[in-house]
Amino acid sequence: MIQKNSTGSDASDEQLRGLAEDLIQQQSTMTLATAAGDVAWAAPVYYVFYKSSFYFFSESTSRHIQESVKSGQASAAIYAFASTWKEIRGIQMAGCIQQIPTGLEAIKVLRAYLTKFPFTKEFFDTGVPLRLEAFTKRFKVKLYKFEPDLFYYLDNQIRFGFRQQITI
Repeated sequence: MIQKNSTGSDASDEQLRGLAEDLIQQQSTMTLATAAGDVAWAAPVYYVFYKSSFYFFSESTSRHIQESVKSGQASAAIYAFASTWKEIRGIQMAGCIQQIPTGLEAIKVLRAYLTKFPFTKEFFDTGVPLRLEAFTKRFKVKLYKFEPDLFYYLDNQIRFGFRQQITI
């Protein structure tokens, strides 16, 4: 548990950033939220965190992709399992979703994704190098990133209702 620092605030930005990064690495799914008109939508996706963005695969025709492309915005949440209100901790974000083209960024992200989710290799023949093209063709998906421009860390272990904006 974080103790109040010398200025009387709950925690330093550095401590909160560390807690948020630990939570990001420990979890595997992120809930994306979008809206069209007055109807909201939420979709869970597996993600890998790379260079301050959250990368995931999705169908280009999926509702969350279509709505985020149209509106230019999305929000996301990541949270840990909690059996009591005292254990609730998570991340709330707002930002945008962008498709990632084939290239160096995509190669690095795919490697990180396959490391984090090794079970995906089971869908391919052994010994065949996994390239983005093969992955997207097999699953009929494209690579996207959620890039947050607003990021909050919340943690009831610090105190009930604790929520603070941080930079990751």
